[in-house]
This record gives sequence, C-alpha cells and structure tokens, in this order.
Amino acid sequence: MAWLDNISLQIIVIACLFLGLAPFVPEPHLWEKLKMLSAGTLVKPLDIFDLLMHGSPFVVLILKLLRMRGIF
Repeated sequence: MAWLDNISLQIIVIACLFLGLAPFVPEPHLWEKLKMLSAGTLVKPLDIFDLLMHGSPFVVLILKLLRMRGIF
C-alpha cells in the first residue's frame, strides 16, 4: 500500500470535489448514479462505468483515511 502513502490527502480531496461531484448542475453524476443503483435502473455499461469513475476518488479517500488511522 505504499502507493496510497505517496498520494497527498489534499490531492485526493480535490479529486473528490472535481471528479466525484462533476457536473455540479443539475445534480452530481455520482448522486444520480447512486439513485439509479438504489432504484435498480443502473443496467447500462456506460452508467456502471460512470459510477466507478465518479466514485473511485471517494474509495481512495476512505482507504487513505483508514490507512492514516492505522486500521488498514
């Protein structure tokens, strides 16, 4: 997990804000895809890819925070 230690927390937060929440209007893509996932309408490959792409910065952020706390 040395690659995770080499990424600064500020870069991950910026990636979460810009990639994770883009586009900002009318609603963030990640929020839209999570609503589709909960409704069971997330079936198109492009939508699944969108969920993975916009959600990955948040996964990295969670892993980084867990690593900083010594849990992971």
